Amino acid sequence: MRRARLDDDMVLVPRLRQVEGALAARLRQIREELELPESFAPEVEAEARDMARGRVEPELDLEHVPFVTIDPPTSTDLDQALQIERSAEGYTVRYAIADVPAFVPPGGAIDEAARARGQTLYAPDGRIPLHPTTISEDAASLLPERVRSAYVWTFGLDSAAAVTSTALERARVRSRRRYSYEEAQRMLDSGTAEESLTLLREVGTLRVALEQARGGASLNRPDEEVAVADGRYTLTRRAPHPVENWNAQLSLMTGMAAAQIMLDGRIGILRTMPAPSPETLETFRRQVAALGCPWPDGQPYGEFLRSLDHSDPAGLAATHAAASLFRGAGYTAFDGDLPGDVIQAAVGAPYAHTTAPIRRLVDRFVLVTCEALLSGRPVADWVREALPTLPGLMSRSSGVASRLENLSVDAIEAALLSTRVGEVFEAVVIAARDGVAKVQLEEPLVTAAVESPAAPGESICIRLVSADITTGTVEFRPEVTE
Repeated sequence: MRRARLDDDMVLVPRLRQVEGALAARLRQIREELELPESFAPEVEAEARDMARGRVEPELDLEHVPFVTIDPPTSTDLDQALQIERSAEGYTVRYAIADVPAFVPPGGAIDEAARARGQTLYAPDGRIPLHPTTISEDAASLLPERVRSAYVWTFGLDSAAAVTSTALERARVRSRRRYSYEEAQRMLDSGTAEESLTLLREVGTLRVALEQARGGASLNRPDEEVAVADGRYTLTRRAPHPVENWNAQLSLMTGMAAAQIMLDGRIGILRTMPAPSPETLETFRRQVAALGCPWPDGQPYGEFLRSLDHSDPAGLAATHAAASLFRGAGYTAFDGDLPGDVIQAAVGAPYAHTTAPIRRLVDRFVLVTCEALLSGRPVADWVREALPTLPGLMSRSSGVASRLENLSVDAIEAALLSTRVGEVFEAVVIAARDGVAKVQLEEPLVTAAVESPAAPGESICIRLVSADITTGTVEFRPEVTE
């Protein structure tokens, strides 16, 4: 690859500044194209301030429970806090979820704005929150050493971490500490972690085993993240820390419990996804065999996916091919008659979104529904009226989120490559169809399409022909090597 000489700097620095300016302009344009809101209406902000000042705390006091949170280091919209202790039977897990319903009057200005947005959207140049920050980053957020109202799930687990009892109550809580994933993992690895973190590893590991036993599956792809350093955008690949998976297991456990409560009560909304068809599984089996990653007969596909090595080109291509197994996810609402298909195939059980009400609309309704059902009260009319509308609202919001992510990544990839037109790059083919190969560059972390007969898993050299930030497009052609 070409490397800039010292005397290139006088040319390179202005070009890089032009790139950053063009990228910032394209990111603003994407927001305009998607009609993303820049702020909340004054009446929404005013209602949020009123609700934050006038909130009524629950009578139940759980401030003595040493909850902690584990989140990305810059997060201030903290949805969940956990506390785990041993019990005679196995474990007791308390999982506190932000009491967003306390701050959103049904039919009010905040409620209307949240239904229009659906979820918090994450853009490279800043997030578009679901709720005003007065609520999402302060009054409802489970920040450390702040008394907060929360929906507290209490699970009794046996020695294998299977759920034996479930309770849900609104209570006052106070998180003791906010951990980042990196900090929590470092303390676990060094043996200096507090009890809840140490037991999170135990419970999380046991829950992973239960997931494998019920046929749950995950792509487990390395995270591709947009980072900003010194005002420059980059794409990085980060393997999740083990503690992230253990923490996610608590969320999955809670979502499965919520789903079962609503099914038993014959009212609610599930997150569903059909199992891959036999034809899809057979196609995938042929694909991975051609890549040199044969899928052993009799092995569940979830277990096979967990075994793939993403540092190996064939493993990366096989993981990409597995996306075909995870299609058709959506929301299914019901009130009275139960839906025909209640399973989320990747989870391997009925499942509901309930642990992120600050960032996702549907979770607020699930929390209120489950708390009412467990307490023996009727589900509120405003929830019943909203349930049929939620699948459509969430589908529309997910579509916007997907377009925002794809357009943003395209723009950043074009920006990363715009000063390198003419260079030759090494790439791995991760998919191929009709003479067009989808490739993953080794550096920078960019995916692109190129006309090539190469098969998935092969390494090829490609030359960059153009990179247009304003359209987010790049063009490569195969480089003929002797």
